Amino acid sequence: MTELKDLARELDRFRLRILAAALFVLIGFGLLTARLVYLQVIKHDELSLKAEANRTAIVPIVPNRGRIVDRHGVVLANNYTAYTLEITPSKVDDLEATINALAELVEIRPSDRRRFKRQLEESKSFESLPIRNRLSETEMARFIAQRFRFPGVDIKARLFRNYPLGDTGSHLIGYIGRINQAEKLAMEDWDEDAQANYRGTEYIGKLGLEQAYESELHGRTGVEQVETSAGGRAVRRLDSKPSTPGNTLVLSIDIKLQALVERLFGERRGALVAIDPRNGEVLAFVSKPTFDPNLFVDGIDADSWRELNEDIDKPLLNRALRGTYPPGSTFKPLMAMAALNSGKRSPSTVIQDNLTYTFGGHTFGSPETDRPGPKDMRAAIVTSSNVYFYSLANEMGVDLIHDQLEPFGLGRKTDIDLQGEVAGVLPSTEWKRRRFNQKWYAGETISLGIGQGYNNFTMLQMATAYATIASGGQRFKPRLVREIEDVVKHDRRRIASDALDPLPLKPSDVGVIQNAMNGVTLEGTSRQVFMGAPYQSGGKTGTAQAVGLKAGEKYSSIKADERKRDHSLYVAFAPMQQPTVALAVIVENAGWGSASAAPIARRVFDYLLLDQYPSEEDIAKTQQGQTFAPIGTPRKPADVPLPTGPGASVTMGVVAPPEPTASATAVAAPAPASGASR
Repeated sequence: MTELKDLARELDRFRLRILAAALFVLIGFGLLTARLVYLQVIKHDELSLKAEANRTAIVPIVPNRGRIVDRHGVVLANNYTAYTLEITPSKVDDLEATINALAELVEIRPSDRRRFKRQLEESKSFESLPIRNRLSETEMARFIAQRFRFPGVDIKARLFRNYPLGDTGSHLIGYIGRINQAEKLAMEDWDEDAQANYRGTEYIGKLGLEQAYESELHGRTGVEQVETSAGGRAVRRLDSKPSTPGNTLVLSIDIKLQALVERLFGERRGALVAIDPRNGEVLAFVSKPTFDPNLFVDGIDADSWRELNEDIDKPLLNRALRGTYPPGSTFKPLMAMAALNSGKRSPSTVIQDNLTYTFGGHTFGSPETDRPGPKDMRAAIVTSSNVYFYSLANEMGVDLIHDQLEPFGLGRKTDIDLQGEVAGVLPSTEWKRRRFNQKWYAGETISLGIGQGYNNFTMLQMATAYATIASGGQRFKPRLVREIEDVVKHDRRRIASDALDPLPLKPSDVGVIQNAMNGVTLEGTSRQVFMGAPYQSGGKTGTAQAVGLKAGEKYSSIKADERKRDHSLYVAFAPMQQPTVALAVIVENAGWGSASAAPIARRVFDYLLLDQYPSEEDIAKTQQGQTFAPIGTPRKPADVPLPTGPGASVTMGVVAPPEPTASATAVAAPAPASGASR
């Protein structure tokens, strides 16, 4: 009986185990089924996309950057393709050892190593970074034969920016450079579409037109969908959306004129801006010295950067846009215009010029070359009378001067199509209160009349102001870009200069100023420079102090330190009847305006109005400040070749990129005053 009970008990336990096992199996199958339903039904779309992503890859197609050409189609910036040797740091165990081994196959300079290290600090470890650009075919063959030794190292074809004319026009063209970490962080605030457009892109405009028109030049990034193997290599292309090249900028600049002016400066520092007063188009935009923008494309090396950054002449400073100077006597016609417009003085009012003007116990003088006598407004401008404009400034007061001349573009930005413009200073009582928390003293007004004191303007502002005088009051925002060409649709979009409200100037008042400025070229301080010119122009020389002088101290240009000498300035427009060009030019520390600045202006006018290019003898003498009217036999601009960068050539007006060399494989991609006054 006991045995039967034990057997029944064992059977019950067995049945319980079978039931538990069946229940466990049932639950297990239930979980598997639930998981299968979850994966196959609920998560089907998501997992399908992930599986497809594991099988395929989306590769960005970087667009060709748009070209920059001058008004005649001369190429100022273009692209070419070349091969680079690149390292993905995350795939390399020992970077230094890898680089040293690569150096046995291809030339890797110390500058290449420094650039790679700098980019490594700014980039993420999984990004591919170039250790050497522009491989020759021989170097490519050597590496490919040994590629198996270098995991994480590969050769890539990349587009490179090229500036065929080298340093010509560098300040207006600007340059591109590798996107740095700060710029990447800034991009995070962009919308998704803008961020997507820069995927795969490593370069962005950093300065000049390259920066200002980045959105036009960059183009639209394309995408390519490829099927990949388990090892991550592309097997075949599944789909693609081509990139759209950037648009072409057509400038109003005449680059041959630009190059001529840069040559005329020689080794001297300064700036020139020439504007068409009929529409605001900028014809020349010069800042000297210049720099080679090609240095920045691959990432400038430390030695070149130090040389540029520590150069006492400041070649990276855009003097036309950011250099502010006292205008000296080039300010006097504007003062006269303000007097006429405000009714403070008539053209016939005569002031006795005794060469000194006393106010508040202080005596303001005139240059040694000035002559005493009675002078009306025209005579005061022609002879550049200091006393006339000392008294005029005192009569008008600082705030009236400010209110009359600010609409001409002085003391404020012109809104030219470049970034980084400075406003300069057209003083007022409010300006001094805000700037120094001090009141304005009446004695400070006197020096303003001859363009000294707190007055500080850019050559861009001065050229804009005299373009307004030349046009009789019509104003435009100055523009460097004339048209934008869509390279896909092959149409051009006119970038019209924005017309501003004209100034209510009386034609008779404008005529007084224009006539007086014409007198400067016929009988005044620039008569020797414009002697023999077959056209009539208006102009005004200026000599502005670079440093202040102590009371009783006399200025001697011979003894003065070169960088403390006066600046040479000239403002002008031509031809007299219907002006087509107005300009402002400064040659730093070069002395009298008629000796250095005015001769450059004469040659600009001869180029534009007479289609004449000066002789080599004339250029050499002008560079030394040793000419007035042109000498030698002038040439036709069409007969003078453009200066080119290393290895570039000019064909039919278009500058081609460098030809392939032993170290580069490159093919063209698609297309308070003391009396200084003269």
